[in-house]
Amino acid sequence: MTRRRRPPRPGALTELPPLKILKQIVILQSIWYAVATGLILFTALVAGRHFSLDMVFSWRSLRGDTTVGWMLSFVWILNSLIGVIAILFFITRSKLVPDFACTVHIIHAIVTSLYSGSIPRNTLWWALQFSSAALMTFLGIWACQWRELRPISFGGTGTMNPGNPSEGASHETRDEEQGFARGRERDRGRDGAGEYEMATIKDGDPSC
Repeated sequence: MTRRRRPPRPGALTELPPLKILKQIVILQSIWYAVATGLILFTALVAGRHFSLDMVFSWRSLRGDTTVGWMLSFVWILNSLIGVIAILFFITRSKLVPDFACTVHIIHAIVTSLYSGSIPRNTLWWALQFSSAALMTFLGIWACQWRELRPISFGGTGTMNPGNPSEGASHETRDEEQGFARGRERDRGRDGAGEYEMATIKDGDPSC
């Protein structure tokens, strides 16, 4: 006896396709590095420092005993806040935010290890990654839920004002009056002479 397979849930195969997930990860990671590079470049020029890719991809630049290290830490936190905006526009679903936020930081850890030639051994760097991931996760979930729970407007004009219930009642009264007037108009003769009413016709009436 063969067991009947349950049909797939509608939209299950198209809800999270792999290519779409990969595309979203590439977009988020590109925005992550593009914004970080721009912020670090601007901050370095303002501070009169020499810009290099080590500030972006090397964990050795994030040191707690130098001004540059704390400056880069602040820039990375600011980059996380901008990353929340990217999550809001490209992810939009609150339940997917933790996965994408953690994926961005995991890829960053892999890229940093490959660029530096070793796994990061700086406590400040790891603390910054966990703080940045937590910030993107919580703010991203809040932003996506706020967008999901926004009321949908259908463009109706007959809504009643909750602050003035009498307005809704008068609106309904006007509708009834207008409907009654339209019904009276339909009972008028075609020549506009006046109103008429239907009379019951009896059988055998010679006038018919």
